[in-house]
Amino acid sequence: MDFKVHVWRQKNRNSQGKMVTYELANISEEMSFLEMLDVLNEQLIGRNEEPIAFDHDCREGICGACSAVINGVPHGPEHGTTTCQLHMRSLKGVRELFVEPFRSRAFPIIKDLVVDRSAFDRIISAGGYVSVNAGSAQDANNLPVPKEAADKSFDAATCIGCGACVAACKNASAMLFVSAKISQLALLPQGDPERDRRVSKMVKQMDEEGFGNCTNTYECEAACPKEISVENIARLNCEFLRSTFISNEE
Repeated sequence: MDFKVHVWRQKNRNSQGKMVTYELANISEEMSFLEMLDVLNEQLIGRNEEPIAFDHDCREGICGACSAVINGVPHGPEHGTTTCQLHMRSLKGVRELFVEPFRSRAFPIIKDLVVDRSAFDRIISAGGYVSVNAGSAQDANNLPVPKEAADKSFDAATCIGCGACVAACKNASAMLFVSAKISQLALLPQGDPERDRRVSKMVKQMDEEGFGNCTNTYECEAACPKEISVENIARLNCEFLRSTFISNEE
């Protein structure tokens, strides 16, 4: 497989970036997208050129570090996959690839395809935790939790915090990410002590980080590699209204 690859190159967050074009030949269809980038970097290093900086860690669709926008789609055209899970066989018939970093004011570019997603960490630090001592795994399993609530909490917990929802949203909203983290704990009894403070603090931090508003276009759900449902956004809104009423009563 032969490709013309257009990659966003930017030296650092203070410099101007631009798309740079590279030619790649004889790429195996069994390669993952990141392995294709590895091949390109080997060629660049062989020509004494600066290799392309991109995030990766597990390469198994678990960590969410491998984020990139491929031909206008976060993580590429395959539904429910991360960039590292995208294989070149999925791009048969495609001859040009446009590879860019996630775009958001809250995700400043560090270098090339690497962005600073520490805004997500600060949102989690604001309220994404529990203070209750549930004991060991055996003790925690003794707490009665309805199966439907447990299933929904587990589904929300699959969020890997990659930021594809932000990159896909025309407003760069982080509502799907925040709602998943809030739903994960709000549905369980262990999350009840901080329930109201959690949602108000995390939403406040989200706004301070500069993420946009949600206008319900559902692009976030479509781009999410873990297929997190926008149902969580509705739950976040309910939780936020609940916390507002309680704080007003106090």
